[in-house]
Amino acid sequence: MSKTPPLPRQADDFSGWYNDIVYRAELVDLSPVRGSFVLRPYGYAIWENVQRHLDAMFKETGHENLYFPMLIPMSYLEREAEHVEGFAPELAVVTHAGGKELEEPYAIRPTSETLFGELYSKWVKSYRDLPLLYNQWCSVMRWELRTRPFLRTTEFLWQEGHTAHATAEEALEETRRMIGVYERFAREYGALPVFVGEKTERERFAGAKMTLTIEAMMRDGKALQSGTSHFMGENFARAFDITFNDVNNQQAYANTTSWGLSTRFIGALIMAHGDDKGLILPPRLAPYQAVLLPIYRSGDDEGKAAVLDAVGRVAAGLKERGVRFKLDDRDDLTPGRKFNEWEQKGVPFRVEVGPRDLEAGVATLVDRLTGEKSQVPLADVAPSLPARLDAFHEALYQRALEFRDAHTFTAETMDELAEKVEHGFVWATHCGDPESEKQIQELTKATVRCIPFEGPSAEGTVCVHTGRPSGYPRKVLFAKAY
Repeated sequence: MSKTPPLPRQADDFSGWYNDIVYRAELVDLSPVRGSFVLRPYGYAIWENVQRHLDAMFKETGHENLYFPMLIPMSYLEREAEHVEGFAPELAVVTHAGGKELEEPYAIRPTSETLFGELYSKWVKSYRDLPLLYNQWCSVMRWELRTRPFLRTTEFLWQEGHTAHATAEEALEETRRMIGVYERFAREYGALPVFVGEKTERERFAGAKMTLTIEAMMRDGKALQSGTSHFMGENFARAFDITFNDVNNQQAYANTTSWGLSTRFIGALIMAHGDDKGLILPPRLAPYQAVLLPIYRSGDDEGKAAVLDAVGRVAAGLKERGVRFKLDDRDDLTPGRKFNEWEQKGVPFRVEVGPRDLEAGVATLVDRLTGEKSQVPLADVAPSLPARLDAFHEALYQRALEFRDAHTFTAETMDELAEKVEHGFVWATHCGDPESEKQIQELTKATVRCIPFEGPSAEGTVCVHTGRPSGYPRKVLFAKAY
């Protein structure tokens, strides 16, 4: 039987490493539909954990879930000209149904601002009806030409929040609140440090007056936009007539927002935390936080029973403490094959119990992040694991933060920007001219990822490209991006 070739090293072929590990770790498989992928149980379990924790955070901030249809009349999309122009190349359109040509084509939703706008115009009559704080979990379709699992796919899963407010101030507060939710989720659940800031006019969401973003660094130094929140102002309210009687009994337009995080976040976890052995999953989102591996000699039924009994007691203790685990008692694989498989899948801890461990009354605990092995009394494995998982999370976050900081630079000239952006993120002053941004991208393939909420001041400095005064109070963050 031929051996599976080793994973490419990240330093040699990061793209090849990523493309291999998403299949080897059984996160996805190919679909017969171009550009779409099957989420296998292990990959979907990560999304279920994302969904569970993020949904709880939404509900804490007063949001409710609902669900809208996936088909959108084309006339709805055309009402907001900038919006439809932004999505036109990616639209998938249904023109026939029931054996007949439709009188009006339907777009398969690329996003749902227009449907929400139509229904909000019916639901909102008075300031007493506001705010509307809704979210939906669904799939969307964007006809991407170049696809990659999780990062860019024709169909993907996400959540999209859509809210309506009586004033611009309330809508802006909501826009900022939700990017804060994404930043906290990335840090507390994904062990992912992110830069938070505003997109430039050129990078803004189609139809938005302001777009906020969280930007994460991958281990090849590139950026990945991992969640966005948009202030729409009155744009969609005017297009869909979302009007109400305000406190002074005057007709007013609502101010709306939208915000979303998708399965692209799983791609961020893979590329920000993985190593040459495979995935390293943050414990709070990992399908399994520990894998239990009983090890016994073939034909030794008495020894096997004793090991399985000990492992069973550990499993009961983990279940009691809410630790997600997998008992791998397959007889058709060697321990070495199992070790390799679970390393590739990024399970935080491996708990091995063999005859020698049993004689000593211990289990061998293997940390996926550090590779360290420790002998832990069998009775202490389950009680100690929750704290070990928290420590694992903190260490994983710190590792990602240190990597990001070590690969974030400052440039004062175009030559410096062009050289340093090959190795990570770059702080640089920019004048704010969209045409200048376009030229910088043509020269370096880098874009302005955000105008940061926090970062180095641009006071007294000039644009790295045009030499004009800064268009922003702080230096902006340039990077190549997925």
